[in-house]
Amino acid sequence: MTEVKHISAKAAYEMIQKKPQSVFIDVRSSMEFLFVGHAKGSISIPWIDEPDWKIDPHFATHIRQLMLGGAHCSDEDGCVPIILICRSGKRSAEAGQHLVEEGFENVYNIETGFEGDLNEDHQRSTLGGWRFEGLPWEQC
Repeated sequence: MTEVKHISAKAAYEMIQKKPQSVFIDVRSSMEFLFVGHAKGSISIPWIDEPDWKIDPHFATHIRQLMLGGAHCSDEDGCVPIILICRSGKRSAEAGQHLVEEGFENVYNIETGFEGDLNEDHQRSTLGGWRFEGLPWEQC
């Protein structure tokens, strides 16, 4: 069985540059995506979202719809990379595992997420993550 591959934010960015057909999904809530900021080029498909804060039972279906119904795979190139990001890498790892269980291949989790873990002062974006690495991001 396929497993989720855990990669750094920089490695994910490099993969997206080399394979622009990569599917780059931000699984955080829509409020986080809009107001905290998000990686440029990422698409918001929340794993857990307001108002009920429950896992979206149609998450895999949304990914399939985004990919036009399939996980574009060929014998030559393999499957299109699906790269997932959340705040710290925990929700995206969980969402990635769900995708693997649903038959998706080539699933990647950005292990430090967008903001990274908390430091000793309970602040994010100081120990790691997409923003900490200085990778392109935007905010509403």
